[in-house]
Amino acid sequence: MSDSQGDGKLELKQASKDVKESENVAEKYSAMTVTKNSEMGIGDIAGVPAAFTPVAGHKPVKKQIQFADDKQEFSRFPTKTGRRSLSRSISQSSTDSQGSAASYTDSSDDETSPRDKTQANSKGNSDFCVKNIKQGEFGRREIEIAEQDMSSLISLRKRAQGEKPLAGAKIVGCTHITAQTAVLIETLVALGAQCRWTACNIYSTQNEVAAALSEAGVAVFAWKGESEDDFWWCIDRCVNMEGWQPNMILDDGGDLTHWVYKKYPNVFKKIRGIVEESVTGVHRLYQLSKAGKLCVPAMNVNDSVTKQKFDNLYCCRESILDGLKRTTDVMFGGKQVVVCGYGEVGKGCCAALKALGSIVCITEIDPICALQACMDGFRVVKLNEVIRQVDVVITCTGNKNVVTREQLDRMKNGCIVCNMGHSNTEIDVASLRTPELTWERVRSQVDHVIWPDGKRVVLLAEGRLLNLSCSTVPTFVLSITATTQALALIELYNAPEGRYKQDVYLLPKKMDEYVASLHLPTFDAHLTELSDEQAKYLGLNKNGPFKPNYYRY
Repeated sequence: MSDSQGDGKLELKQASKDVKESENVAEKYSAMTVTKNSEMGIGDIAGVPAAFTPVAGHKPVKKQIQFADDKQEFSRFPTKTGRRSLSRSISQSSTDSQGSAASYTDSSDDETSPRDKTQANSKGNSDFCVKNIKQGEFGRREIEIAEQDMSSLISLRKRAQGEKPLAGAKIVGCTHITAQTAVLIETLVALGAQCRWTACNIYSTQNEVAAALSEAGVAVFAWKGESEDDFWWCIDRCVNMEGWQPNMILDDGGDLTHWVYKKYPNVFKKIRGIVEESVTGVHRLYQLSKAGKLCVPAMNVNDSVTKQKFDNLYCCRESILDGLKRTTDVMFGGKQVVVCGYGEVGKGCCAALKALGSIVCITEIDPICALQACMDGFRVVKLNEVIRQVDVVITCTGNKNVVTREQLDRMKNGCIVCNMGHSNTEIDVASLRTPELTWERVRSQVDHVIWPDGKRVVLLAEGRLLNLSCSTVPTFVLSITATTQALALIELYNAPEGRYKQDVYLLPKKMDEYVASLHLPTFDAHLTELSDEQAKYLGLNKNGPFKPNYYRY
């Protein structure tokens, strides 16, 4: 896609276009501040109050990139082929393991579904389903590279693996399967857990990483380009294993939790804890809790400070541009962009686009977020007011039907539409699968949806999460989230009976502060220490927590 006209004439018009005091694990691992010049073992950590509080009133190396043929036309109304589902893909090639820039491919067997293959790792184990187990060596290199920028998680692994705090834990996980997630999974295994894993997004799996994990003995059921049927089949294979029953859930989006709750209610009742990291998944947990149907304690990682203020904000600030540039090659200086939602994800996206010279507008339902946008120099509008003029539309609300078919009909030729929220509900993609519209795949994860009058809308990743579907995300910031998830799992699994009721809990400030302190040495940052007199004056413990639970960063 290009914004300028070259020597040859383009057929297109110019296209431009998200408390009780107790000896719990949070205390055990948290009462310390790590600096570059000080190293403290687990035995040095003092116990401090860190009971979790239910949330009240929460409202809900360099490789060649392979793409599809330069242009690949699809039928005006694609039909289901084999296991391919319209709701997940428009054709076989749209769900092939063509890969993001971080994914190696094996084009020789791209047309064969992994479900139709018989594969085994070097140890003869076949309890997995990935694209190609032979890619494991490449995946191992990816994981080793990620480990270099996730030193804090590796540090936690080394400190705690002697105690095996997750011995006996059987964790079933549903997250993005990337090199960074693999470091988390292997940390959980090193701490004593048995893990079975599947993907929360049909496009974000790095096939070589899934192969490396399977080669290492982790039961992984995932590949890039799954159909909807494949997606749920993989989840079921993770849960429904003879002689193995999960007792912990690590989820991203709530699909795994929903599946176990609906399909295996007896298993769900025996789960000792759920750790959820996304806005969408947390919302579903609160719905279950409000209806009195949540029969296990759950940890809301998404609203922890270390997740929301770092992963959501800083990760999206960098990865939004990575995803857009890799898929469109568009110059964003001077482009009119509307970002739907000004939460932490929206803030990160807007900051990046503004820095490139884009003219950014915001849509918001929350007056507080809207006021923040205004004070940050953004115009707050209704989408219908600007839909005919904007070059790019980005959704990051966690809601559904944020961009409707009516608004898609009114967009200008070449408008780019994408989503930075977790699920694919924000853009009404289903309404575009009609006989009068033609879908044209122009490169991996990039579709031109063509109207009868010739207008084209550029749809990225079929409305799914842009950054993990079309590019990669910064490893360091994912280390922060992964460390938080690991500590939350340790706490829930080791908590004595009765500490946590059937409710949704937030992480304590002490754990957030501990996770942050683990990552400060990377920047050679040195914390100032309170004197006894200063601590007394502020009414604080010298070792933290330094802010009350109600403090908003």
